Amino acid sequence: MKANRLLASIGIVAVGALALSGCGGAQAPAAAEFDPDEKVTLTYAFWGNDDRAQRYDQLIAAFNEEYPNIAVNVSFTDFPSYWEKRQTEAAGGGLPDVFQFSDSYLRQYGQSGHLLDLAEVADQIDMTTFDDGLLGTGALDGTQYSLPTGYSLWANFVNDDLVAQAGVETPEGGTDVAAFDEWMAEVTDGTGGAVYGGTDHTQRIQGFELALRAEGGNLFTEDGELGFTKDQLRDFWESGAELRDGVTVPQQRLEELSPKSGFGAALTASEMSWSNFLGGYLADSGASSISIIAPPTAKEGSKDLYRQAGLQVAISAKTEHPQAAALFLDFVVNSEAAGEIFGTTLGFPASTSKLAGATLEGADKQVADYIEAAEDRIGDAPPVPVAGYGTLEQTFWELGKSLGLGATSVDQAVDQFFSEAEVVLG
Repeated sequence: MKANRLLASIGIVAVGALALSGCGGAQAPAAAEFDPDEKVTLTYAFWGNDDRAQRYDQLIAAFNEEYPNIAVNVSFTDFPSYWEKRQTEAAGGGLPDVFQFSDSYLRQYGQSGHLLDLAEVADQIDMTTFDDGLLGTGALDGTQYSLPTGYSLWANFVNDDLVAQAGVETPEGGTDVAAFDEWMAEVTDGTGGAVYGGTDHTQRIQGFELALRAEGGNLFTEDGELGFTKDQLRDFWESGAELRDGVTVPQQRLEELSPKSGFGAALTASEMSWSNFLGGYLADSGASSISIIAPPTAKEGSKDLYRQAGLQVAISAKTEHPQAAALFLDFVVNSEAAGEIFGTTLGFPASTSKLAGATLEGADKQVADYIEAAEDRIGDAPPVPVAGYGTLEQTFWELGKSLGLGATSVDQAVDQFFSEAEVVLG
């Protein structure tokens, strides 16, 4: 695989209405000359599962071999809970020293002064290992606030063990949506409902985004407005009605399994998510083999996929140890140890130095091969996420789950989403 070509082009994720504009975080006091022997303790937070936590334990052990004086205390949770906690911390001025970040929140946290300008700790971070396009995913108005760990493509995961149990074949990637929905129904019928074909893919805003991009649109305009109408959203959610009527796993079952997904719990034979989820899915599900294929498309030949570098790492503007925090951030995004330990589970390595440490075999090679195979379907990146994107993404997901529970109608969900968008986008 031509890693350099993959790195050369790139392309989001989350929760909580952030009221950050009125609580701007002050920059940390000017740092004294860095003392490499000073004993400090950093806090580091991330979202993920047990597999990711174990990998971070290994990474911190490798970091401490080089920096034994810098202790790193970690905490992690699922994605929605993660951003709820960050929202509370941001309001109180107590963000972790270093934390996994998403470009979905770049405007909210960057514009309100909660993130450290990485130029202030440039001596501790090597940014020459990143393609300019990848650097741009963590920059706002010329200020570098975060760095990407890697990039991903939207993908469709298939549990080969469960497919065999259902007596069907693994679906062909990139079919039209109707053909894939029929395949899910075959799996559910073939197992008598012991295993479902998948999860209602109209719950996720990324599915809607692909449908819009297939027709040449995007979720948002360059000016930060919604890029779609109520009728388009209504049609999309109504297209999932049959899925919610016995084809896909009941939402109530998913609520009981949370924070695991139906796919992670081996209750569904497929699930759509970002390509870097493969390692975690293998660990959670216990599957001996998982295929990663292109998601269905609303229009054959469209350029609906894009390279997403949403998983980033940032530093709190109020950290008392900015230079030590920068050394740890650099280790996460740049070290060969990070490439070796994480492979592609934090996205396909974004920096050349991290990529050099990655051995692309097994699941990591699957991800790399998928990214290369999907190249002809990859289009331009969408506009920079609007302030409030994370809130709208989570609102979309919650409304999709409410549809699955029968707690709301499609018309009500559409009205609620547009009401929330009006507030968030001003």
